[in-house]
Amino acid sequence: MAHAGIGTDLEGIHAVAAALDAGRVTRLIVERGRLKHADIAALVERAANDSISIEHVDDARDHATTSAPQGILATARPIVPTPLKQAVQSVDNTALLVLDHIEDPRNIGAIARSAVAAGMTALVISSRRSAPIGATAFKAAVGALERIPIVVVSSIADALKRTSQLGLWNVGLAGESDQSLLGLDLLAQPVALCVGAEGAGLSRLVAERCDVLASIPMVGDTESLNASVAAAIASFEVARVRGWVS
Repeated sequence: MAHAGIGTDLEGIHAVAAALDAGRVTRLIVERGRLKHADIAALVERAANDSISIEHVDDARDHATTSAPQGILATARPIVPTPLKQAVQSVDNTALLVLDHIEDPRNIGAIARSAVAAGMTALVISSRRSAPIGATAFKAAVGALERIPIVVVSSIADALKRTSQLGLWNVGLAGESDQSLLGLDLLAQPVALCVGAEGAGLSRLVAERCDVLASIPMVGDTESLNASVAAAIASFEVARVRGWVS
């Protein structure tokens, strides 16, 4: 079952602006003292022109989930998840970024930002045992979660079985693997690139469903990379191998 209400609560200038661009915002809350700032004033003017309800408050933090909502919050219609099959078949050379129970919503937002920048074609998340895609994730994503299809599945392991049936190579990041991700030829093919949870890495069944386990080589004596950093490096390696960046 899908995360209920993906993107319904938004905080911060970039997250609210991106949702306004997408036509999803239904209500705006803005700090009176912030109206003197041009960026806030412009968002309020856009909302007013679109006949969106606007509430003025003394302190936006009283209504916020994050610690720094930047004086502006919004309520929005939820983002509708994309079916997995559609995400695979709607592009010529699929590059899914699959998140195996990422626990920190800030990491999900940062991962989405990197995925969009690298040209990944969809984000796959689990509806269970993973961070909610709420205000914190959207704020960290700086608008990126509005610009990439989001696939929500009940089981990442089951999703990888389906991606394999749909003709994708499943590649998992695993620090213990002797196979380097860098220069991996499979990344040029339709691929589902799997990133594991902070600390724990890929779950056992997800790792078993991967065709290849690969690691990001490191020079220094570091046990592992942050999940969002690993996802960013991996996403841009997909882009590099495919010639999308150079």
